[in-house]
Amino acid sequence: MKLTLAEKIIKSHLVSGEMKPGEEIGIKIDQTLTQDSTGTMAYLQFEAMGIDRVKTKLSVAYIDHNMLQSGPENADDHLYIQTVAKKHGIYFSKPGNGICHQVHLERFSVPGDTLLGSDSHTPTCGGMGMLAIGAGGLDVAVAMAGGEYNIIMPGIVNVELKGKLKKFSSAKDVILEVLKHFTVKGGVNKIFEYTGEGVSSLSVPERGTITNMGAELGATASIFPSDERTLEFLKAQGREKDFVELKADEGARYSEKITIDLEQLEPNIALPHSPDAVVPLSQVQGKKVTQVAIGSCTNSSYMDLMKVANILDGHTVHENVSLVISPGSKQVLTMIANNGALAKIISSGARILESGCGPCIGMGQAPSTDGVSLRTFNRNFKGRCGTESAEVYLVSPEVAAFSAIKGYIAGKEDFDENIDLNIEIPKEFLINDNMVISPAEDFKDIEVVRGPNIKPFPKNKNLEDTTGGKVLIKVGDHVTTDTIMPSNAKLLPYRSNIPYLSEFCFSQIDKDFTKRAKENGGGVILAGKNYGQGSSREHAALAPLYLGIKAVIAKSFARIHKSNLINNGIIPLTFVNEEDYEGIDMMDEIIINHLLSQLKSDIIIVENKTKNKRYETKLTLSDRSVEILKAGGLLNFMSQVIK
Repeated sequence: MKLTLAEKIIKSHLVSGEMKPGEEIGIKIDQTLTQDSTGTMAYLQFEAMGIDRVKTKLSVAYIDHNMLQSGPENADDHLYIQTVAKKHGIYFSKPGNGICHQVHLERFSVPGDTLLGSDSHTPTCGGMGMLAIGAGGLDVAVAMAGGEYNIIMPGIVNVELKGKLKKFSSAKDVILEVLKHFTVKGGVNKIFEYTGEGVSSLSVPERGTITNMGAELGATASIFPSDERTLEFLKAQGREKDFVELKADEGARYSEKITIDLEQLEPNIALPHSPDAVVPLSQVQGKKVTQVAIGSCTNSSYMDLMKVANILDGHTVHENVSLVISPGSKQVLTMIANNGALAKIISSGARILESGCGPCIGMGQAPSTDGVSLRTFNRNFKGRCGTESAEVYLVSPEVAAFSAIKGYIAGKEDFDENIDLNIEIPKEFLINDNMVISPAEDFKDIEVVRGPNIKPFPKNKNLEDTTGGKVLIKVGDHVTTDTIMPSNAKLLPYRSNIPYLSEFCFSQIDKDFTKRAKENGGGVILAGKNYGQGSSREHAALAPLYLGIKAVIAKSFARIHKSNLINNGIIPLTFVNEEDYEGIDMMDEIIINHLLSQLKSDIIIVENKTKNKRYETKLTLSDRSVEILKAGGLLNFMSQVIK
């Protein structure tokens, strides 16, 4: 049987199930990563399983999100993660070492291995030929404990690349083109596999940009072959021993296919407020901007910043523009400091931020009221930047740099043909892993330090035969996890304190939600299409769990969030007839009777006692997921399994 690359890796890691589209499979996980916004909860959950040491080949804990330390909360969480990592066999990447996806691509990614990360942009390492998947923290905790990771066997989409990018087109334009075609919900339960002669023209960092933003498709993963460009990158990182050549079989069959001619690709731009609102750059060039931000796990590589330095060299940032730049890793920052590129950037008037997520997650650098921010990031959801009224556009580093000089969104006529943008991978990257702390060999006497902000995480109880409650909120399509559980600079320090965090659940759109949930003893959430898109953060399930949410009834769910709901014992139901959504109002009383017997079929009957109506909903789950729901969540289920 001819296999795609993704199928080859899945087959070699298959623990349970059959590789048939739509069937649940369990795969062995080789590596895990966490970051500090999700990591504290993941390690609390890991500790609750009573496992002494992680059972993966490699697990790494990164500090890259909660970098502002205006109080002790972030520092306390970092100390907890560092000590729990030391004790349980996990490598610890200190704050300042860089963004988890950039550093992992540089120093730890291995072609053909599986990687599970508690961050939705974990698929970045697909640029190295890994099967890299984003998940909730509890799934990562289970993987660290040696458990399999269960997913629906995805369809494999073939993205064939032809030709070579023109001078002012970039890898960012490739993934924006894919997003334009598939939209933010078109990749659910799919893996995007890149093939074709155009692949060889893209370096590993460029491939990483493309696989990184594949998360915005809702995709399970994105992957490139491991080839001579992979070997080139690994040699430069001093990791040639990790190389293995990997590609799809000739004649492998894909569920879908699109072809992109790189020669014909023009610069793209994503308009506010969605990564798939993609149009040609020419449609909006000339629009004045007030802020330009370059960086994030999408576009903060050595190659990206060398291009930016060459564009800014000898120029001054426009007087009405604030330009901020976040190098992706200590390696990148040190190298551009050594070769003079950093001096060029600073001389232009740019502000240098530390190597972390920063503005991408709303951790500082919020634009001015009604500001226009041009960013090289992966998401531009309304309010994510920290300013509700701001307009955020997504572009390549090249377009961002030219625009910072001009003061408006630059177009073709603003691009300087004399600037050298042909940046090659260095023969040798600067290798200095002194900010990665190894775990202790003798771990028994290691004390795990827990700050006062770290509170116990909420746990559900066994599923009851009758459940439901009032409809506490009714939301529309494409509600993000940022909307469900805001993660701005004020709230990120409280990611390990669910009781406090829950006070702000849905606060961006309904400030009375938490009060209403408490007054009614919990209830039900009603939602439109693609509910829970965006970040993998399970806090968007944990806070509703703490507030007593029993079920979410939606037109459709984003993959990771649906999994997080199941993992926490919250029932994710989808309408059989989407028109039923219109007939349900806030504060209608929803009841599900005989739930345990109804779980034997895919159809769950939901009653609206207020309107005396009944609705058919779907709960299409594997036998394992049904047992997880019955147990009140994955942690309860695993406790039974381990015993």
